[in-house]
Amino acid sequence: MVPFHEHIITDLLEDSNGGLVITSSGLGLHKLIFSLFLLHHHSQGCLLILSATPSQKTSILRNYENNLQSQILPSEITSDLPVNQRLSLYTSGGILFITSRILIVDLLTHRLPTTAVAGLIILNAHSLSDTSTEAFIVRILRSTNRRLYVRAFSDRPHSMVSGFAKAERTLKCLFLRKLHLWPRFQVYVSQDLERDPPEVVDIRVPMSTYMIGIQKAVIEVMDACLKEMKKTNKVDVEDLTVENGLFKSFDEIVRRQLDPIWHTLGKRTKQLVSDLKTLRKLLDYLVRYDAVTYLKYLDSLRASESFRSIWIFAESSYKIFEYAKKRVYHFGRSDRGKLGLSKTVSTKKRKLNDNKKDEDQSTSAESRVVLEEVLEEPPKWKVLLDVLMEIQEERDKQASSGEEKDHLVDGNDNGIVLVACKDEHSCMQLEDCVTNGSQKVMREEWEKYLLSKVQLQALPKRHAKKAKGPKGFGVLDGVVATSPGKKAEVSSISKQEHDALLAAALEVSKRINKDIIGDDDDQNHVDGGGFVKGKGKGMKKKGSAGEKNNNDVAPNDNAMESGCLDEMFLRKHDQGLDAESSTATKKLPPVVFYALESDTKILDILKPSTIIAYHPDIGFVREVEIYKAENPSRKVKVYFLFYEDSTEVKKFEASVRRENGAFESLIRQKSLMMIPVDQDGRCVGQDSSNEPQSIISQNLITRKAGGRREAERELQVIVDMREFMSTLPNVLHQKGMHIIPVTLEVGDYILSPLICVERKSIQDLFGSFASGRLYHQVEMMSRYYRIPVLLIEFSQDKSFSFQSASEIGDDVTPNSIISKLSLLVLHFPRLCIIWSRSLHATAEIFASLKSNQDEPDEVKAIRVGVPSEEGVVENDVRAENYNTSAVEMLRRLPGVTDSNYRAIMDGCKSLAELAMLPVERLAELMGGQKAAKMLREFLDAKYPTLL
Repeated sequence: MVPFHEHIITDLLEDSNGGLVITSSGLGLHKLIFSLFLLHHHSQGCLLILSATPSQKTSILRNYENNLQSQILPSEITSDLPVNQRLSLYTSGGILFITSRILIVDLLTHRLPTTAVAGLIILNAHSLSDTSTEAFIVRILRSTNRRLYVRAFSDRPHSMVSGFAKAERTLKCLFLRKLHLWPRFQVYVSQDLERDPPEVVDIRVPMSTYMIGIQKAVIEVMDACLKEMKKTNKVDVEDLTVENGLFKSFDEIVRRQLDPIWHTLGKRTKQLVSDLKTLRKLLDYLVRYDAVTYLKYLDSLRASESFRSIWIFAESSYKIFEYAKKRVYHFGRSDRGKLGLSKTVSTKKRKLNDNKKDEDQSTSAESRVVLEEVLEEPPKWKVLLDVLMEIQEERDKQASSGEEKDHLVDGNDNGIVLVACKDEHSCMQLEDCVTNGSQKVMREEWEKYLLSKVQLQALPKRHAKKAKGPKGFGVLDGVVATSPGKKAEVSSISKQEHDALLAAALEVSKRINKDIIGDDDDQNHVDGGGFVKGKGKGMKKKGSAGEKNNNDVAPNDNAMESGCLDEMFLRKHDQGLDAESSTATKKLPPVVFYALESDTKILDILKPSTIIAYHPDIGFVREVEIYKAENPSRKVKVYFLFYEDSTEVKKFEASVRRENGAFESLIRQKSLMMIPVDQDGRCVGQDSSNEPQSIISQNLITRKAGGRREAERELQVIVDMREFMSTLPNVLHQKGMHIIPVTLEVGDYILSPLICVERKSIQDLFGSFASGRLYHQVEMMSRYYRIPVLLIEFSQDKSFSFQSASEIGDDVTPNSIISKLSLLVLHFPRLCIIWSRSLHATAEIFASLKSNQDEPDEVKAIRVGVPSEEGVVENDVRAENYNTSAVEMLRRLPGVTDSNYRAIMDGCKSLAELAMLPVERLAELMGGQKAAKMLREFLDAKYPTLL
């Protein structure tokens, strides 16, 4: 622990009620939680931990393993544990990790005695709201256990300032009064971390020319999309900046502003939001991945988003694809040994015969098509190798001079160099780069890229309609038209380039297959694909792929006959081999690569003396500071690798400014917020006692008993277990209803013996119609309940409509949600559809529906729809009212339709009576003489005999 952790714990313990702690990211929150665990004693009751992620559980449990004072590990309660085992764990007084869904069900079913809970520790408090399940749990426990303490934690301050008074609302829903803010610039934190800071080396790596061009082009396209977004007048333009666009939360900002009207927006606006997310990834991947991987990602974007995306048709978008391609290879016709695209020389179609192959290969240089490998390595790779060699040289000097023993006071320096990367892919690639050399890694990525071309070519072709080409390549709307001649020329070059890549890919594929088979004897032959393979050419093993090898590939006859290539050469890239071979001979220190996305607290496990932040992250920087503060005797050296003048630097600096701004906003909110408290000084949350009386309770009968209030009965609602994923049970409990959680076969909510409700959010409604699940659900409700109800629930902050008025047509269409609802009601006439504007409106509707109804029976509700041992289904409303077999028979008779079969059922009691009715009476019931005559003729028709 660092001393400021003790200050946080002291502040928390001052209030027996608990508090909300917000810290900067990376300040050792897991160690703070572990210290609170050590203060817990089993005699106080059980301590429950909610909302913990798997990585947070692992970090906390690892502290237990390293601490000798802790003897009993915390347990985890899952749905696999039976009820009796859960009850024994609750009463043991231990520390328990549990999900909010399991806990709320156990509380409502009284499996967990509330007095057995000493306190709650809630992690990731930034995800809470007044309708969340965690708030539901706290409200139930607070109502019966006044000794309970709640301690909530969050290390994402920017999430605590999103929305209106987020911190104040979180305090109220958890019944807390104290807000504890611990930013990095807090006095105690800064003193502890800056007392003996690690040695820092900031290395700025210049980007290559093409990387600078790609970054500039992406920013231009992003700026164009942002300007286009501002024209919609749907979002707040102040937040729409390129700097904000670098963060993942930018997508959340835009979606939060557009969410209320999202389903009413046009396709163009929705696509702009998606394009901004794609462009943010392009900036991130540019500095994270190598050139070949980046090109492969762009190819996938071009295939998946070709004509849907708006950014692809922006003015600068072609530069992104062009520069990304030039980082990997150059393609064109050779002009007297110089590489370049000759736009004036026309390509001739020729067939190559076997006896004229040598003559055709000696054609002029102007007709040759050349695919030259570039395979630009990420600039950080060379810098990383240089840093590792520099570290080893320093250690060798220290070992020879005897300085190493002097600075190792603790004697635990294992010499490990930790390299922190963003993701697992980067870790594996860098490890391969350090082990085998950067050129070999690029060669392998290049071969994988080419092999993907072969695999794509081998896929079965679909005979689809030819896609219409874009109107143009304008800024965003395609206003700049392309001339037919220019378009034809571009497509011609693209076809040649594709065939050249395919030819190179086939050569690589055949070479790899031959290496696998092990046929190394036949060095001089022409293979089945037509590739000329000489001794030492095109037959390199994987380990010697970087050796010099020119003019390896010649095109096959099929590629020639397709009219795309006169002659193609693959010029292999062999730069930097001497430097790489010298690097491989030098000794490097032991290196461990760590993925930041895994969120594992690796520093305490490995205890490295040297750390290289390959992808700098603000949270990891703080973890390094904590690690050094806890180990003051250990010398720690940190290298930061930044691309100079890149969005990587801007994003890192902006993250610091954004976090500081969030804490400044929280400090202002803390000075102004008002928390309601009761006489005991405890916080009063947002429960039913503070809300105005409902309409039902206000409707008192004042003429009877002198206006005395009648004894209010407790409203009960039976709720399906699966519904606890939503927040409606919480709101119903806030309104004073008693929630009974059970597993229901039919419906989601049972309000009375007659009323069954199937609740659908907007997203669920569309999905249920698409899968056909809603039809089955409504059919089951109509079968077992007299009043089946479909509740369509909108969000409070969204538009109270399915679609804009201009999109609603007059005709029934298969894709219209209004048409589907109309057909559903026509098919099930007893179905009631209720539209709810919000969760609270739903609670009021439920209270109104229950006002004149009996309370539901839990036992009967569970048995509805479940056949007994004899196979009999109880409470079948349809079977009670009608002979279902006779109804099905009636509906199949000639002249009987959906519009008249109910009138026929009301007019006669059985099929036998129907067969005796005259035509005149049938005409009255069936609504027409024609239908009556058709049925009469069918009933009177003689059955043919076999005699």
